[in-house]
Amino acid sequence: MSAVVVSGGKQYRVAPGDQILVDRLAAEPGSSVKFGRVLLIHDGGDFKIGKPGLEIEVEAKVLAHRRGPRIEVLRYKSKKHVRVHRGGRADLTALEILTVGGKGLERTAAKRGKAADGKPKADDTVVKAEPVVEAKAKAKAPAKARAAKPKATKESE
Repeated sequence: MSAVVVSGGKQYRVAPGDQILVDRLAAEPGSSVKFGRVLLIHDGGDFKIGKPGLEIEVEAKVLAHRRGPRIEVLRYKSKKHVRVHRGGRADLTALEILTVGGKGLERTAAKRGKAADGKPKADDTVVKAEPVVEAKAKAKAPAKARAAKPKATKESE
């Protein structure tokens, strides 16, 4: 089971046991955090889009706070005496993903109508979906050419 979560404006694909680096979180090493935004859950062959009503949770343990690699930026313009040297290092938090799941997944499994072994229930009827026909965009007629104005001619007298 894996999930796509949002932390610090970035999306991460995680599964239990994964270790990831995210932007610095206000949590002590050793504590656990829960991701508020879960965009997608992948459970075997099923994909579930995270909605507020599903209550899907991804729990992670804070391993350590680190700093990212040094980034250097050099702006140079020849013959203009412009030389600007800047740089920085990102503050990061190392996380280990503990669990992916929640109450929402149990409800969606019940809605699917599957038993514990993953097979459909006997009373379910299979309905064949009709193919979706996309509407074609109407082709625009070519623009009408303007009628050429007759050129003014001088009448010689």
